[in-house]
Amino acid sequence: MNDSGADSGGDDTPTTAAVLLAGGTGTRLYPASRSNRPKQFLALGDDDRSLLRRTADRAAFADGLFVVTREEFVDRVREEVPEATVLVEPKGRDTGPALAYAASEVETRAPDATMLCLPSDHVVGDGFRETAETAVSVASETGALVTLGVEPDRPATGYGYIERGEDHGDHWKVEQFREKPDAETAEELVERGCLWNAGMFAWTPSAFLDAASDGPLAPVVEGLDAGDPEHAFTAVDPVSVDYAVMERAGDVRVVPADFEWDDVGAWDALARLLNEDTEAGGGNATLGDALTLDATGNVIASDDKHVSVVGADDLVVAAFDDRVLVVPKDDAQRVRDLVAELRSEGLF
Repeated sequence: MNDSGADSGGDDTPTTAAVLLAGGTGTRLYPASRSNRPKQFLALGDDDRSLLRRTADRAAFADGLFVVTREEFVDRVREEVPEATVLVEPKGRDTGPALAYAASEVETRAPDATMLCLPSDHVVGDGFRETAETAVSVASETGALVTLGVEPDRPATGYGYIERGEDHGDHWKVEQFREKPDAETAEELVERGCLWNAGMFAWTPSAFLDAASDGPLAPVVEGLDAGDPEHAFTAVDPVSVDYAVMERAGDVRVVPADFEWDDVGAWDALARLLNEDTEAGGGNATLGDALTLDATGNVIASDDKHVSVVGADDLVVAAFDDRVLVVPKDDAQRVRDLVAELRSEGLF
């Protein structure tokens, strides 16, 4: 069994187990995010805490805290969240296998717990705890898989959406998950009251493993049951929990959330996080030391370097370590394609 870290929650069996996913890299935030410095360890915006530390603090009301990560990140996770039990994925296989592994471990360590599963690299505003506790309660009482759906503030094309079905008062049945839409469809989904799929979930370990056993994660569940997680992860390709489980499960509920939320998925998100600074900075969002002249709508980020932008609009200029990225802000999602090239050459 690959795990380390001190148990949390004292001598009592936890009733809420917060599980933080911290095994990804956040490729679209290159060059701030690199293979040895993934997104969850970055501090973005006006908060000096890393995104992982902020997530752990947000989940401090839980009875137990677990962090799922890769072997190469274990020491950093221990530094950032020393109070957590660290679960080490046998291999990186995306969120589906990672959460199946976490469910198996939580079921063994805290059999009466309900899991609250959270990405460790999102920015979340006030009001999270109330929504999360409602989701945990619904999952515990109904045995359903529960997702948190964020109320959209714009017709974003970079997020998946959730169509609500039957109303149960504090939550809804999920009618359908919708993939990332085009602009016209996004407007229609927002007008119809659909929610953003924020990738935050609650369920009992048994409910999740039961749902996961009927789909792409079946070999993982079988391997975990047999006590062989290494083989279980080798037997599957990377697959998201949305595709592997949530879109296939028979009973999925959604708890609506009205807190501010952003997955900080790409550099253009920084303009939203630094909205006040954008207004004060002549329409440029800056993180670090920057000077602009006749330039607006830019996202400028750096570590210990000064960056100057003259006579250019709507660019991302990011300078970290020995790397500089320049890309039109509207093409910020394409940084993922760049990173794929860098990886193929061993340069990420």
